[in-house]
Amino acid sequence: MSFGIAEFGYAFGETQEVATVAADYVPDPARIMRWGYTSFHRAPKDVHAVQLAAQAAEDVLKRAGMTADELGMVVYAYSDQPEYPHWDSSAALARELRTPPIQTLLLSEGCASGVTGLGLIAGQLAIQPELDNILFVAVHRTSEFHRNRMTVNDSVHSDAAVALILKRDHQENRWLATSQITDPDLCDFFRSDYGGSIAPLPPPDWDSMTAPNGLLRVQNHFGRDPRRLVAFVGTLEQRVVQVVDDACRRAKVQRGDLARVIYINDNQSSMQAIANALQIPVERTNAALATLHGHMGVADQLISLGEHLERGELRKGDLVALCGIASGMRWHCSLVRI
Repeated sequence: MSFGIAEFGYAFGETQEVATVAADYVPDPARIMRWGYTSFHRAPKDVHAVQLAAQAAEDVLKRAGMTADELGMVVYAYSDQPEYPHWDSSAALARELRTPPIQTLLLSEGCASGVTGLGLIAGQLAIQPELDNILFVAVHRTSEFHRNRMTVNDSVHSDAAVALILKRDHQENRWLATSQITDPDLCDFFRSDYGGSIAPLPPPDWDSMTAPNGLLRVQNHFGRDPRRLVAFVGTLEQRVVQVVDDACRRAKVQRGDLARVIYINDNQSSMQAIANALQIPVERTNAALATLHGHMGVADQLISLGEHLERGELRKGDLVALCGIASGMRWHCSLVRI
């Protein structure tokens, strides 16, 4: 199946300096500063995920010189709490764009959907030969009622959306392969305990700003044994290598052919560790962009891909791996040929 990314569009929350606001989120801001982030994006209280997604979609349609009437499908991927339960955000986005009746697809594989969604879209193109002009939007809008954006894990969570126009047989930024694996035993890591059907409401004295750090469940899972935790970190990195290698095998290329690896916007220590595991210089990752944006969930890799292209850091023919780890736990990779 041959398709490529014809255009990118973006929407960001308001940019804030980590050093200025970290103390509003945690009692130990020096710990946050050690992660290496300089800024992140925080959406205004009245701007939610679908609105961010619509802003990015309008941007990409304008850049592509298209109207919503020309779209064959709207795909919406998100990685935080939706605005409402029992609600289809993909349909809500199509309504915001005033499309006619249209196919929509809703993806919620945590931070993975911006990468794995490319493989799922390939499947839709394969079974619908008439399908073209797909709008693919990936959005992360942190719900601060449910989570403290600086204690979920070792990343500063950020609000942003990226929109793509995907076209059949488009030869630039062409999708080649997707690979993913999930470890089901770890599916409770980083879940939100309140707001679902088991516990719709939190206890009266609960507050996301003072709730336990999101990594506590990981530490407890391994009995707070430092040796087991170190071994797990090694497993995290090696499974990234595994999905990258598997995607390369499917595309009939070698890992050594990669011009750039675009990972989640993790802290700088983790970015270096992933570069080491993949045996590439950290300068060939998105580490520098990560410091500016924070962790934008499902939108990380696609925003970074678009910005690397705009900066002239990728050339025609370059092979790029979009990869990461998502809650689930899910490891994922898609390959793109520039």
